[in-house]
Amino acid sequence: MLKDTLFNEVEECLEEMIHVRRHLHMQPELSHQEVETPAFITNYLKGIGIEVREKVGGRGVVGIIRGEKPGNTIAFRADFDALPIQDAKDAPYLSTVPGVMHACGHDGHTAALLGFARAMNSVKDQLEGNIVLIHQFGEELPPGGSRAMIADGCLEGVDVIYGAHLQSNMDSGHVYVRDGYLQASEDTIKITVNGSGAHGAEPQKGADPILAASHIMVALQSIVSRNTDPLKELVISIGKFHAGDADNVIPKKAVMEGTIRVFDEDLRILASQRLTKLAQSVGLGLGCDVDVEIEKGYDALWNHPAQMDIVREAASDAFGTDAVVETQPIMPVEDFSYYLQKVPGAYFFVGAKMEDEEKVVPHHHERFDFHEPAMEMIAKTFVGIVMKYQKQIG
Repeated sequence: MLKDTLFNEVEECLEEMIHVRRHLHMQPELSHQEVETPAFITNYLKGIGIEVREKVGGRGVVGIIRGEKPGNTIAFRADFDALPIQDAKDAPYLSTVPGVMHACGHDGHTAALLGFARAMNSVKDQLEGNIVLIHQFGEELPPGGSRAMIADGCLEGVDVIYGAHLQSNMDSGHVYVRDGYLQASEDTIKITVNGSGAHGAEPQKGADPILAASHIMVALQSIVSRNTDPLKELVISIGKFHAGDADNVIPKKAVMEGTIRVFDEDLRILASQRLTKLAQSVGLGLGCDVDVEIEKGYDALWNHPAQMDIVREAASDAFGTDAVVETQPIMPVEDFSYYLQKVPGAYFFVGAKMEDEEKVVPHHHERFDFHEPAMEMIAKTFVGIVMKYQKQIG
């Protein structure tokens, strides 16, 4: 059967996927600075006879496998950018680039998609429809790479799209799925509180921006507790707070920066409006002027239920029903959301927790790593998805 043939191809390709992943891990490139990574992907795809389009949207790579029979065009996406973090784990494939590492699994996503591509290309004469391989740059840093690649035609002719993310904190051997909202939207906040300086011993002669900013930071949580439906998720967090340079001087200015994370778009708008009004009102009451800047980041990721059902079926067929887990939504963001705004599709997680508990760390950690056989699960699930769109399922 075709599916069994493809599964065998994927299994035989695991060592190559590991080799590719480790090569990419040792040569990471930051978002929107990727040069060698897209060149490597291009050479790999061309080397196995796959048609390639380069510099899509700037730095993206798109491969296409054309089946010899009519059918759907199914896209699969992997991201390939790294993060500005110093690699500190104990591994032979440590990053060779100071201050840069793959700390989110994008090297694994790329290797899994390339392994899947090799398997599918080996049977293209038996395929109904086409497979589009979207290798995306810049996911970690807004404005991201997905919108630029979409604008440059990466979804042209595509009927459905799928993607997967390795998760270092989820149990290996499982595929995690969810209909509807899976990942939040993100907006960045910058609140500048302008007061007037004074000697620390004579605070009555000035307007203290630190005091005002502190009250604003506390008041912001009332948006979550008093302006939001308790059944809807919202997070407002301040991650940076800077003011002053001396211990006995009240400064002229205090600056706070943070993030808003939410799923519901109406609540996203409300949170921004309430934050602006609340910050300015509290500042005014304490004698300070307040400037609020809110920069819109990625939209929330919403999975199409019918396409997620295909993932459930594909993963169940490949690994058994017990391997498919319904998961909760998470607050980290993902610019795969923009593909799903254009065509139906689904994004899912694959557990990749390390077997050694001492090596289990969160994403974006200096010792980040993942269980490499999880890449085989991604590739096999992708294979299963393709089979679900064939007239005769192998």
